[in-house]
Amino acid sequence: MKKNIYNILKGTFLVSDDSFKNWRIILFISGLAIVMIASSHSADEKVYEIARLENEVKEMRSAFVDGRSRLMKLKMESAVVAKMKDKGLAPSVIPPKKIKVKSQN
Repeated sequence: MKKNIYNILKGTFLVSDDSFKNWRIILFISGLAIVMIASSHSADEKVYEIARLENEVKEMRSAFVDGRSRLMKLKMESAVVAKMKDKGLAPSVIPPKKIKVKSQN
C-alpha cells in the first residue's frame, strides 16, 4: 500500500514499461474534462444571452405600453378639441345628418 502511494507520487506509473495504458486513460479523462469545461462555458453564455434578451423584451414591452397610452390620450375627443381650438376650429353644434343615396336600378 505504502509502495503504491510512493509510486504514484513519484510518477513511476507514467514511465514504466506498461505505461501506455495509463497514458491512454489520462488523455481520455483530460479530453472529457476539456469537453465538460467547454460545455459549461457554452451553457453560461446561453444563460447570459437569455437574461439580456429578457431585459430587452421588458424594455420594449414598457415602451410599447407607454406609446399605446400616449396614443389613447391623443385620440380622446377632449384632446382633439383642445388641439383644434388652438388652430381656430371648434366642434359643430349642429348634429350631422344622414344622407341616403338610392340606386337608379
